Order: sequence, then C-alpha cells, then structure tokens
Amino acid sequence: MARSVLADPAAKLSLRDLVGEATAGVLQRPGRSVLTMLGTVLGIGAFVAVLGLTATASGQIGQQFSLTRATTVTVTDDPVTDGLPPTGNPSTGSPPMTFPEDADARAQRIDGVTAAGVWWRVTAEDLRIGSSPAAESTAGQGLSVFAATPGAVAAMQPTLTAGVTLDPYAHRARLPVVLLSQAAAARLGVGRLDAQPAVFINGLPYTVIGVYRDVQRLPDTLLGLIIPSTTALDRFGNPGTGEERAAHLLAATRTGAAPVVAEQLAVALRPDAADRLTVTPPPDPHSLQDHVTSDLTGLFLALAAICLVVGAVGIANTTLVAVLERTQEIGLRRSLGARTHHIAAQFLTESTALGTLGGLIGTSLGVLVVLAVAAARDWTAVLQPLATLPAPLIGSAVGLLAGLYPAVRAARTDPMKALRAG
Repeated sequence: MARSVLADPAAKLSLRDLVGEATAGVLQRPGRSVLTMLGTVLGIGAFVAVLGLTATASGQIGQQFSLTRATTVTVTDDPVTDGLPPTGNPSTGSPPMTFPEDADARAQRIDGVTAAGVWWRVTAEDLRIGSSPAAESTAGQGLSVFAATPGAVAAMQPTLTAGVTLDPYAHRARLPVVLLSQAAAARLGVGRLDAQPAVFINGLPYTVIGVYRDVQRLPDTLLGLIIPSTTALDRFGNPGTGEERAAHLLAATRTGAAPVVAEQLAVALRPDAADRLTVTPPPDPHSLQDHVTSDLTGLFLALAAICLVVGAVGIANTTLVAVLERTQEIGLRRSLGARTHHIAAQFLTESTALGTLGGLIGTSLGVLVVLAVAAARDWTAVLQPLATLPAPLIGSAVGLLAGLYPAVRAARTDPMKALRAG
C-alpha cells in the first residue's frame, strides 16, 4: 500500500510525499492512464500542429502572392453608347467597348507594365463547341470561349505543351485560330498538332495552333478556348455588360509597380472617359495573408479545443472512478490522520500529472508533424516559441481543472463509512 500520513494534529504532506503518492496512483493502472491522456495528447498536439502549420503555410502564401497577385492589375469596362467613338462590332446590339483598339500598346507604354491586353468571355446565345459540326454541344462539354488580344495572352503567361501562342499577325488578320487548354484539348479529342486539327464553334472551324497546361493569371481559361479578339468581334459582336460578360484589361507588372500602374491605367487608356473604366489593383498582401491565417487558425483551433474538452472529460472520469475504487484507502488515510486537503491534493496532483504528461507528449507530436509536413513540401518550418512552449502548461491546466470535482469528492469522504464499505 502507498505511504500514508501518520495521525498527528500537525500532520503535513510534504511535496516529495505528494509527488510519490501521485506517481504511484498514475502507475498503478498504466493502461488506463495512457487512455486517459489520449484526449489531452490529441488536443495539445492539434494545437501545436495547427499553429505551426498555419505559420509555415502563411509564409508560402505570402511568397506565392508576391509572385502573382501583387503583379496583377485588372481594368473592367463599363460600356455606354452616349457619343463615344465606336469600338468593335455592334451587330449584336451590345454597346461599344470603352477600350480603344490600341489598348494593348497604350497599357504597355506605362513604366512597370510587362504585358497587357484586353480579354472577355464570349457569351453568345446558343454557343456550341465540338470536335466536328456533328459533335457540337450547346453545353460545350463544360468549356468556355475567351476572346483575347496577344497582349492579354502574354499577361496570362500560359505554359505551352505544344504549338505556339496567339501572335499579332493572327490578331491583325482576324484568323480563325484557337489556343486550347489541356483540359479542353482532352475533351475535344485533340492530340498532335502536326496535322493542323480544328475544332468547331457554332459550326465554323478554328485551327488549333497551340495547347497550354497552366497559366499564371486568369485561371478560368484552364477550362476553355482562346480565340483572337478581332475574330470574336467579327463572329460574335461586342462583349456584353456586367462582370461576367464585360471586357477586361489584364496587366502584368514588375514587382512593386502595380499600385503606380493602377493609378495611371484608366487615364492612359481613355483620357476622355477614364471614369468608365474600373481599375482593380492587387489587394494588400499582408491583409490577405492575415485573413487566410485567421481563417485557418480559427477553424483548426476549434477542433483542438474539442479534443481538449474530450481529454478533460476523460481525466475527470478516470479520476472519479479512481476515487470510487479507492474509497477504503481514502478512509484508512483519514483514520490515520490525513486531512481533507491532503486527500484533495493527492488526487489533484494525479490528474495534473496526467494532463502535464499528455501535454508534453502532444507538444512533441505536434512539432514532429510540422517538421514532417514542411520537409515533405520543401517548406521552411515556422514554430512560434510563444505558442509551443506554453502548450504543456495548457495540458497541466486541463488536468488540474478536470480533477477538481473528483478531488473535492474524495476529500469529503467520511472515513468511518469508507472503512465499513471496504
């Protein structure tokens, strides 16, 4: 039997005895103790892993943001018909574009712009796409048709797998050619380009000049076809109105130049109608990164909190069962002179020890998870000491709080009833 406190009016329970009693209680049933700590281990491990992975991923988000979004400026057209010189083909009844015909050249003359051009999504009624006239589908097999100038395609920065991209000659000559995304080529059955395959849009053939598998900007085109904007104007008329149908200008800039470029674009494109062009500069990278980080942290910390609650319930349940199983021992200790606070301290120490041990194991596992994920993704692991070092203390607090009720119940045990029950 574990050491007891002798019957003495001034009996004291030393820290050494208290730790010894708690350790004996924990090790008396190792299997139960391990299962009891599991909830705390999972909760603390999730807490450390979430904070570490969020900090690590945030660095990667910031890096990717600076390479793409921070160098992208978008201008949206708001076409009207009150006396502006017409641009495009008004045959469909849509108002003329505000963008001038030489919009690409005007935008690219701004210092800091590396490529720029006009594009829009072709939204003609009954748009049919297929590998042959007989195979055309009004749904277009889930594909979209985009009209773009050579400058817009250059700003998208497509990664070609075959063929060539749209060039100024195809644009000036209004050629019926098309640039396919890899997904579109697969759906339309286009393989090799040496035989000059064609796809059909509304019954008219378009020669496939290239296939791309990725773009740096405008990811919507990854499931679409790109035709020259001049060809689109001839065959489908002017772009429509509204965010989805209006014409846009996409500008790629050098790093750090986007805010200055955004201030100049509208005036450079149409000094007589700058208010009809809506310029969208890239959002602040720090606010975007903070927003993503807060969303991820909030979600996963909620899961960690649930695990901690489960761990606390497990510790409380196990400690309470231990109190019920050790009623005779408690009665014997009380009869030999142990005071109520001695009994309460013993069971509180046991539950706190379980929580602390679970916190230490969980912290170690969380750090290992962060390091493993960072190594697998070739990232730089980021671990904040202010989040990692206090984690075991959180486990201790969970164990302490979970053991309060069982400890109070054990301290209130009547020694005579306890001995008779034994």
